[in-house]
Amino acid sequence: MVLPKHMRLKGHRCFDFIYKEGSRFYSSSMVLRVTKGNTKLLAKGIKTQLSPTIKCAISISNKVSKKSVTRNKLRRLFHQHLSFKLSNVKTDNEIWAFFSLKPTSMQHSNNNLLNECDKLLIKAGIIK
Repeated sequence: MVLPKHMRLKGHRCFDFIYKEGSRFYSSSMVLRVTKGNTKLLAKGIKTQLSPTIKCAISISNKVSKKSVTRNKLRRLFHQHLSFKLSNVKTDNEIWAFFSLKPTSMQHSNNNLLNECDKLLIKAGIIK
């Protein structure tokens, strides 16, 4: 199960907005930036639903792994995990979350990375 299209975040304007306005939460192998969504910045073709959602994006640079296959597997793993975790979360406002993996993240197992992801979501107040 992959994160539905309406829960993914796209477009450089959205990322610029998150970098400027977002609150940062750090762990040893990733950074989470969270902000209230600005639906005017969404890429064309992404229509917001009537009820507010949590939109996510994941950035994995080639410093994490030189192999794009490895980076894409990690990205799919995170999107699947976030889809499962955030599918039942109800919010009053549109929330945008942006995960950036640090180069040291390849030293950890996938389970450890997903646990860190959950801890950052709790620290940000998105899940309980």
